[in-house]
Amino acid sequence: MRKGRLFVVATPIGNLEDMTFRAVRVLKEAGLIAAEDTRHTRKLLAHYGIGAPLTSYHEHNEREKAGVLLERLEGGTDVALVSDAGTPGISDPGYRIVRLALENSIEVVPVPGPSAIISLVSVSGLPTDEFTFKGFFPEKEGALRELLSRLPGSHTYIFYESPRRLKKTLRIIMDALGDVEIAVGRELTKVHEEVVRGNVSRVMDRLGAGEVKGEVTMAVRTPEAPGRDFMPSLRELLSGGARLNDAVKAVAADFGLPRAEVYKAALAIRAESREDKG
Repeated sequence: MRKGRLFVVATPIGNLEDMTFRAVRVLKEAGLIAAEDTRHTRKLLAHYGIGAPLTSYHEHNEREKAGVLLERLEGGTDVALVSDAGTPGISDPGYRIVRLALENSIEVVPVPGPSAIISLVSVSGLPTDEFTFKGFFPEKEGALRELLSRLPGSHTYIFYESPRRLKKTLRIIMDALGDVEIAVGRELTKVHEEVVRGNVSRVMDRLGAGEVKGEVTMAVRTPEAPGRDFMPSLRELLSGGARLNDAVKAVAADFGLPRAEVYKAALAIRAESREDKG
């Protein structure tokens, strides 16, 4: 008996006109649509006159529901997987059923479409010959600072962020990486779409003191790896009796460097000094 196919279908991230002709056809022909939120997806299906049956498939039932969907696929039913917006599996449920289908020789078919990641990259104005998607920023400040300190320089990174955490995240980026270039996309493809570009300080000024609303995607261009030319100044300040934090702050400001990088160098200088005295 013929097995069904699993279609991974991208849906609009805001503007319903971004639904592709192919996506509409696949959803109309599917024997079952597995949706992250059936209430949300029903609105999309109603807009396009799609009457295929729906079932829920979200992060809270993903493990057990994947087995149920596999049974339908094994029985010959074509299943279309959709998330609330964009492509399933990209920071949304989808990985488990795709993996399970492949392990059981089920054909998995991509139906590409709208993406907040690609939408922002294309209009960011940052170098995008290479870029890396890192998912959501860590919620805890310590984890965020550690992540930023480990990012290689001269590269473009794409993140998702909560609007309520955005301003705090920008302040931490400013402190850890310096006044680097970024692009912040809010409500991409929707009525109130906004893309703010420039250095972190400029973006923070543009956002102002008000509440940020809507879904946020951010592109960050990490600075070039700092040269060693700042080291003499740092050594001079430290040997002259300056407090470590004061020396780091002064050198980072003078050379336009991330404090995290200068701080590491200052610790290394201090360690060298202790070894010499020992």
